[in-house]
Amino acid sequence: MDSIKGKFHITNFLPCLVSSRRSDVLMMTPWFAPIVWDGTYNIDILNAHFQQRNVCIGLTVFAIKKYTVFVQTFIETAEKYFMVGHKVNYYVFTDRVTDIPIMELAEGRQMRVLRVPAYQRWQDVSMRRMEMLRDYSYQQFRGEVDYLVCVDVDMRFSDEVGVEILSDLFGTLHPGMCGAKREHYTYERNPQSEAYIPFDEGDFYYAGGYFGGNIEEIYKLTNFCHNAMMADKDKNIEAIWHDESYLNKYFLYHKPTKVLSPEYLWDNGFGIPKFLKRQRFVAVPKNHNEIRN
Repeated sequence: MDSIKGKFHITNFLPCLVSSRRSDVLMMTPWFAPIVWDGTYNIDILNAHFQQRNVCIGLTVFAIKKYTVFVQTFIETAEKYFMVGHKVNYYVFTDRVTDIPIMELAEGRQMRVLRVPAYQRWQDVSMRRMEMLRDYSYQQFRGEVDYLVCVDVDMRFSDEVGVEILSDLFGTLHPGMCGAKREHYTYERNPQSEAYIPFDEGDFYYAGGYFGGNIEEIYKLTNFCHNAMMADKDKNIEAIWHDESYLNKYFLYHKPTKVLSPEYLWDNGFGIPKFLKRQRFVAVPKNHNEIRN
């Protein structure tokens, strides 16, 4: 009787699983990693699973120089939409500790402000993120959180982002490359660069502003990217899209176990295509030159 009851229990979930199929978008990579879109998962089942595991999620951002102005909106919207009901540690890397607002957070959520150096060029600020994430993953994060989600601070959450994104290693499809052919991906094409990807290679183009995974995998990723950047620096080479170029090289040979759709990283300047059912994390309009200089 127990085995029969078990079969009926499983069957109760089948309508949820079957109805989650979508035919208008790619739902799986060639290496069988799921691509996460709205309508492709059951959040109640996932929430129960991760709550049972009592996971804590780390959310990292870099608020260097003038980018501190984005922190309040980022945290306020994260409190409303990011991992609601789960334990979260916000890690804010900044050179201006006193500029980071003190904010009231929900129970089980806390903010850690981490003082780091600034660099004169914004390109160096961007690339050095990998080094800092690597070092803190080894020194601190591995004792405090189970997963890291690494994103840009000049963004706001506008819809639910939950445990459906969590996996050993995940990347996010770049919104500007939706529908582009592989030969049009803006990989680094200099054969002398450690970020080099030939025109006949590559799976997707991933955004540098949204990736994550467990601490061990993030350490491996950031260590590779930082070492590759330093090797290029010794050769006076700077990859076309800085840390994003090295991230794409890493994902080419170390496939992510889950891929997030552009729902999870969007810029309204691209409009709203039919396949985009939700805009979960969107860019804040800004003058890039003004904020970077």
